[in-house]
This record gives sequence, structure tokens and C-alpha cells, in this order.
Amino acid sequence: NPEDLLISALSACHMLWYLHLASEAGIVVSHYEDNPNAVGETGPGGAGRFLSAELRPDIHVQAGADLAEAEAIHHRIHKVCYIARSVNFPVTYRPRFHTTP
Repeated sequence: NPEDLLISALSACHMLWYLHLASEAGIVVSHYEDNPNAVGETGPGGAGRFLSAELRPDIHVQAGADLAEAEAIHHRIHKVCYIARSVNFPVTYRPRFHTTP
């Protein structure tokens, strides 16, 4: 449905920017999978809207990666992601990091 597509587009845009910015920072990402969640409401007339979205990526980075920088990247993406800059609801991030040899 269109609602799922919007949240999927938001998640995909975030992932692509994350991979790009992580690469620029020298962070090697071997796996990235998101399980986004959004909260919406439906008004009395049936019209709905999103109230918020939370991106919850599960990210595997190479051992020795700067995890503070890996986390900080998430909070810079909303300045460049076309979809995140276009939505009128707050988007938050709850990444989980795993290290791999």
C-alpha cells in the first residue's frame, strides 16, 4: 500500500546515504537491514496521516570501526536525504551495531 511504500522509501534513502557517508568516514559496512516503524492516525472522516517514524537499522561494521562516528552519521542524514527532507513528521533513529572480523 502507499503508506508502506513511503516508509520503505524513507528507509531506503536513509540506508543509501548511510552507506555513502560511512564509506567516506572509513567505516566498512558488511550488512545493513532496517525494520522501520511508523505511527499514524485516522481522523473521524477517514483521512489519515503519519505522526512519526522510527528507523531501526541493524548494521554490521568491521571490527575496530569508530562506533560513535557510525552512530553520529545517522543524525546527519536528514539534512541530505530527499525523502526525509520532504516528510512533515519527525523521523528518529535507533540503530543497533554489530562488529565483524
